[in-house]
Amino acid sequence: MTATLCQRNWIKGLGHAVVAIAVCSLLAACSSTSRSTTTVVDRNAQQKPTVTSGQYVVRPGDTLYSIAFRYGWDWKALAARNNISAPYTIRPGQAIRFDGGSSIAPSVAKNTTPVAPVVVNKPTSTPATASKPTTPAVTTPAQTPASGGTPAVAGSAPGGWIWPTNGTLIGRFASNGSLNKGIDIGGQLGQPVLAASNGTVVYAGSGLRGYGELVIIKHSDTYVSAYGHNRRLLVREGQQVKVGQNIAEMGSTGTDRVKLHFEIRRQGKPVDPLQYLPSR
Repeated sequence: MTATLCQRNWIKGLGHAVVAIAVCSLLAACSSTSRSTTTVVDRNAQQKPTVTSGQYVVRPGDTLYSIAFRYGWDWKALAARNNISAPYTIRPGQAIRFDGGSSIAPSVAKNTTPVAPVVVNKPTSTPATASKPTTPAVTTPAQTPASGGTPAVAGSAPGGWIWPTNGTLIGRFASNGSLNKGIDIGGQLGQPVLAASNGTVVYAGSGLRGYGELVIIKHSDTYVSAYGHNRRLLVREGQQVKVGQNIAEMGSTGTDRVKLHFEIRRQGKPVDPLQYLPSR
């Protein structure tokens, strides 16, 4: 009788221990999941390698700069490849070639929708640009932690760049071709998005998939910057902007949370914005 009672108590105690272990494991898993979300890679901002074959047929709303941005080209090289001179005007139905062939516009009837773009899916190496690149004046790369959010504060840099908004750094640049081509800064819906340097707006719209409402600013023949996922755009194409000027309102268009996706491209190639922005 006594042995049977002891066995029952032992089994009951063992059951409580198993439940306690299961609860602890569940809490640990939840904690790990929470920590893993502090750094976010913006998969919507993925870019394909530079396309060097086939052609793209211009659609309404496209600019030479937006096409170059989409397919990984330096806009000057793309203009030279297609014999397009200043002011680099293109028109719907015009064929923009990525290979060495001549651009032949397809026959497009008046007031009809242009032919869909035709691009070969096997891009090769980046074409060489005609001019020798200049060396930028940049700041020392900002140090970022291995994990967790980092405060991002607007401020002027010696090289002329400022942070495009205030907020928390939630996504960092990755050079891998399938990952983030810029940085992501979390913030509040509607907060100001600023021009990171002086320049000219060369694209303002939502025609580039994965970027939502997007602004692209040309700063020189070498550099452009991009500001994605905005709620509202406050500038138009062709407009001159000054560093620190309010160009948009932060939003969540084309993504799953309120944030700014910010890129800097040097001769068409994404570079780490943290190498150009001032230290915090």
